[in-house]
Parts: sequence; structure tokens; C-alpha cells
Amino acid sequence: MGRKYIEPMPAEPLAPSKPSVFARLLARCPGQCAICHAWSPTRICSACLVAHAQIARRCPQCAIRLPDASPLSQCAQCQRHPPPLDLAIAALDYAFPWNQLLQRYKFHQGLELCRPLLDRLDNALDEAQAEMPDWLLAVPLSQDRLRERGYNQSHELARTLAARRGLRCDAGLLLRLRQGQAQSSLPLPDRAANVKHSFAVEPGRLPDLRGAHVALLDDVMTTGATLFELARVVRQAGAVHVQAWVLARTPAQ
Repeated sequence: MGRKYIEPMPAEPLAPSKPSVFARLLARCPGQCAICHAWSPTRICSACLVAHAQIARRCPQCAIRLPDASPLSQCAQCQRHPPPLDLAIAALDYAFPWNQLLQRYKFHQGLELCRPLLDRLDNALDEAQAEMPDWLLAVPLSQDRLRERGYNQSHELARTLAARRGLRCDAGLLLRLRQGQAQSSLPLPDRAANVKHSFAVEPGRLPDLRGAHVALLDDVMTTGATLFELARVVRQAGAVHVQAWVLARTPAQ
């Protein structure tokens, strides 16, 4: 049996919550690092963060990693075909060891990894001095996929980050009209067509997005097809500034 889906949080801004005394004491107890399995007071130890979580230069519109020696501030693909994003921020490359942790978090009930993974995105947002949006919205899942998995991994990230930063987050504002095939099962050129017309804004909520600044959150960005399609949808609804925030970006092939 999968976990019961947690009810979405209310739309109004949330005050950052304070951990209980028990939670603070528990946080000081040593455990095993999720990457190297050494004893550590944190879920991901400081040595692994130094080795695997350094901030990288990235294209500001699609978050693909740029070579350190490159004089370009934007990737060639975005120069030729600018995506419908004002800014894209990724914390990590979707490569060892983060790809394994994200697969565990997403497909194997690894909800205990939500907060330590989100810490990396939190750091990347601070490093980029990202503008805080009016709405932080996760990529929605279809009802069938939600029942199968038990939770929307992107919404769990979004609602936790929203609580930390006092942002509005609402799982009912964006709709998934159809799931289509899993993006990971398709060749890269076919992914944009697979998500076309897959999303919509809840009709009664259209006024919430008019003139709004929106950040779309997903766990992994591969080609960007899903986030680009969703960005077009929220722009058509009246959003004037759209960012994409992701934990991990698949490196260029």
C-alpha cells in the first residue's frame, strides 16, 4: 500500500514553522549519510556535499550546465530558440549520486529525503538571488499517477519550500488533463509532443494568475518540455513572469 496523499496546503501565505523541541533534539542524533553511509548528524554529510553539491555555472533560461571555461552566459539552444521562461534554476546535475536519491524519493516512498534534497535547491535560490514569486506551483500529476504513486513528489517539495519561505502554494490551481506516456520512456525529440495540451489552469482560478509572478517546481528537468509547456499555459492565463525551479537538471548529451 502506498502512502495516503497529503492534503494540499491552503493558498494563503504560510509563516515558516518552528521545529518542536523533540525534532531539534532528534536532529542532533547521528545517523547514516544517504550517500556514503558514514555516520553523520545530517542526512547528507558535509564531505558528500563538498564532493557532489558544488554550485555550477548554468544557462539562466534552461539551467543546463555550462562549461567553466565557456565565455557564453547562455546555451546555444536557448539563443536559437528562447524558452518561455524568464529564469531557470537547478541545484544539481541529474547524475551520481543525486539521480539515485531522486529515484528513491520519487518512486520508492523515500519521503525522508524531501528536506535534505530541498536544502540544495534552497541554497541554489540564495546563490542566484532569485526573485520570490507570488505563487510557487508544482507540476501536477494525473489522478491515475497520483493513486499509483501515493503522492506528488514535486508538490511535496513545493509545499515544504513554500512553508520555509512564506510563499503561496496550491495544488488545485494547475490541472493535469492527461498523463500521456512517461517522459523517461520516450526519445528526447518526442517529449514535447507528448506533453502538448496536457495542462490547464483551474477555470475558477484564472484571476489568481493575472499579472502574477509564478515559479514552477519540478524534481528533474531533462529536455524542459514539461516545464516549457506548463509555462506557456500559465502565461496564457495572464502570468507576467515565470521561473522554473528544479532539484536536478540532466546534463547535456
